[in-house]
Amino acid sequence: MTEWCNMNMEGMGWMMWGMGFFWILVIAILVLGVAALVKYLFSGPKKG
Repeated sequence: MTEWCNMNMEGMGWMMWGMGFFWILVIAILVLGVAALVKYLFSGPKKG
């Protein structure tokens, strides 16, 4: 029973790490996308 509990906790830990990594990745992509969009909006139309 104790071993199963430890395995279950370990599995939950991996899931939490996976979700955390996924959200960090999503936030990083959003930030880069917004930065690129702002840079484009501020520099693009003026050159055109």
